[in-house]
Parts: sequence; structure tokens; C-alpha cells
Amino acid sequence: MRRGIAATALVASLALAATACGGSDSGSDKSSGPVTITWWDTSNATNEAPTYQALVKEFEAANKGIKVNYVNVPFDQAQNKFDTAAGSKGAPDVLRSEVGWTPAFAKKGYFLPLDGTEALKDQGKFQPSLIKQAQYEGKTYGVPLVTDTLALVYNKALFKKAGITEAPKTWDELKADAAEIDSKAKVYGYWGSTQAYYAQTFLYGEGTDTVDASAKKITVNSPEAQKAYGTWLSTFKGQGLHKADTTADAYAHIQDAFVSGKVASIIQGPWEITNFYKGSAFKDKSNLGIATVPAGSTGKAGAPTGGHNLSVYAGSDKSHQAAALKFVNFMTSAKSQTEIALKNSTLPTRDDAYTAEVKADPGIAGFQTVLPAAQPRPALPEYSSLWGPLDTELPKIAGGKESLDKGLSNAELAIAKLVPDFSK
Repeated sequence: MRRGIAATALVASLALAATACGGSDSGSDKSSGPVTITWWDTSNATNEAPTYQALVKEFEAANKGIKVNYVNVPFDQAQNKFDTAAGSKGAPDVLRSEVGWTPAFAKKGYFLPLDGTEALKDQGKFQPSLIKQAQYEGKTYGVPLVTDTLALVYNKALFKKAGITEAPKTWDELKADAAEIDSKAKVYGYWGSTQAYYAQTFLYGEGTDTVDASAKKITVNSPEAQKAYGTWLSTFKGQGLHKADTTADAYAHIQDAFVSGKVASIIQGPWEITNFYKGSAFKDKSNLGIATVPAGSTGKAGAPTGGHNLSVYAGSDKSHQAAALKFVNFMTSAKSQTEIALKNSTLPTRDDAYTAEVKADPGIAGFQTVLPAAQPRPALPEYSSLWGPLDTELPKIAGGKESLDKGLSNAELAIAKLVPDFSK
């Protein structure tokens, strides 16, 4: 999952209009001359894209017969833009697809199955759970490029000032720690998010989810979910706990407060590692603490597995697909993933990319330790869209404009429309 992508819609729209696809001008195979493929990259245009652009140049230098038309597309626009482009036979040859999009686009027939292709020739090197997350109905439609999850990130110095020597392991411990930090360090101890993706950790803590995909049942309003969201709601009120921010800029407010030392802990993902280090509180990188999210009443702790795959458009001709497969293999190689990790502080998806140099970054090393608690998403094409209704209801609940019962009932009704064959 990626938030706060710093790229302008205007620039992206102009680029997309001019270079929308590799498939649109490739109605027949071309046996001579260089092949130009288009890659839509959804990474952060400021912090991450330069690394990917440099790798594109490396690839072109090593593959004289292939040119890569690089287009950076704002993450929050890419899913709809690709859906529209693919539906009109004008999609890019390669998409940096968020893991939740992969099964949805595979179901529509927009992605090429990659099993047995050059793109997946190193399949055994990747973490098995990430390969599984790139599959739909037994076929693999993406090669994992970067992975992520959520963790409790905290300011070690502020915890130490409050006499706290280790990260909280439960939400009750976190609330107690927040009160101590408020009393002794004179800053907020914790600031939570109202976004559904971040609240997902509370569901896992009660052993539930928005839906039970295997049983085809909606569980967002189950007793377990009600308890989970009740715990989530309790983290916005109390000593040392920042009240819920329901504004459109809440993400930036929380992030800015953390990196400037105005709040001691938040829930966040590794895509913000480089921005942590730019903050005054983490000029000393070793001050950044990273721990598994606190556990719920079941003793379980976990967070969603996120990240991005590289997927190939099924509508391109064979020459473009062959070039795209070669490009995907290059970009997901151990060498490329190592370079990406070192420059962008993102997490590799294959074990041989976790070199000693990569693990010397305390942010990467810290997030690597919490990955075992990450929970893969079910292979349900509609799964990522299920957070939409909750993103509407949770801010109302946290802001006191709606009761928990009413908000979850509304979310349940909205989710039922997204998965009409699921029971309540």
C-alpha cells in the first residue's frame, strides 16, 4: 500500500495522453528494428522514481533492441487509468501493480499469465507467500518487485525519556505507554489513523477480517470485528492519545508530527523510511524503533501484506510481450532489487537481495523482522475495494458523527454490493 504519492496529475495526464500504451501501435508482430515498450511506474515520483529511471537506462544499455518508454503515474490514479486503457486496448506493456489490483485485473483478462516465462524463471528465489499473492485461479500474473507491511514505528529517545525500554506488545500496553510519555516527555504517545488499511491490524488482532473469502461470508460487522473496531476507537481518546484527524490531510499531519518528534509512535509502512530519515527526530537513524503492531485480545498481531508486482499486458503483440518479459526479469533480479533497496529503502521480495549492505539500513532491517507477522490477502479480486466503504464510515465513527454500530452496518451493506454472492 502506498500513500501520499508526490506527483502532479497534470504532468501524468499529459504523459499518459502522449504515451498511453505499447499495445496500441502493435497490432502485428514486428521482426526487425527496436521494440519500444511502455512501463507505467506508480512509485513515489520524488523519492523512488529516479532509481527506477536509472535501472531503465541500465536495461536499455544491456538490451540494444529494446527501448522503454517510462511513465510515472500517481498511485491513486493508476488503477482506474489502467482499467480504462486496458478496456480500450490501449494499456502499457508493463504495469507496477499494487498487489490488490493483480487478481482483479487478472480476472478481467488484462494480465498475461507468467508461469514458465522468462519473467518468472527465478521463481524459487522469491518469498513463496508473495508469489501466492500474485496468483489468481492457480496462475501467476505478477512478479513481486517490492513488499511491505505495517509496523509500530516509534521514537526510541522519547520512549527512553518516559522510562520505557521496549515497544508495547498489546494495545493496552500502548495506551499505558502513551500516558507515561505524555506525563514525562510532554508529547503525544500515539497518533492513530482513521484509514481502513491501517485499521485492518485491529481486525487481525481479533482473528477476523472484513470478509471470510473461503466461506464467502461478510464479517465486517461480526462480534469479533465490532470488538476490533472498538479497540481501534479507544486509541483516539485518553491521556497521551491524539484525537482522530478526519481531514483530507490527516496522513501528512500524522507523518509530520512523528518525524518532528511531536508524537512518539504511529503505525506506518516502509515506504516512509526515507522520509523518516529526513525528519529532525531521526537525523540519527538508530533512533527509529520498529516493532510488530500490538496484538489484540486473542494474542494475535499482524498487518496486511502490501507491495507491488510487475505485470505484463495481455493485449500486446508477441514481440512486445517478449520484450516486456525480459524487462520484468531484469527489474526483479537480485541485482536490481538490491539497488532499489539501497537507494529507496524499500523491502526486497527475494531473499538473495537482502545483502549485508541492504540490512545495514536500520529501517529495512527493522521491517524485515516484522514481515513474518504480515498476513497475505486472499485471492479475491474485489478484496482491495472492500476498504472503500470503511474509508467512508471510519472517519465518521472516529469523529463522533456516527455510532460504531451504525457505521459498521453501513459498511456491511456497501460491501454486500461489492461481493453480492457473499452471505452476511
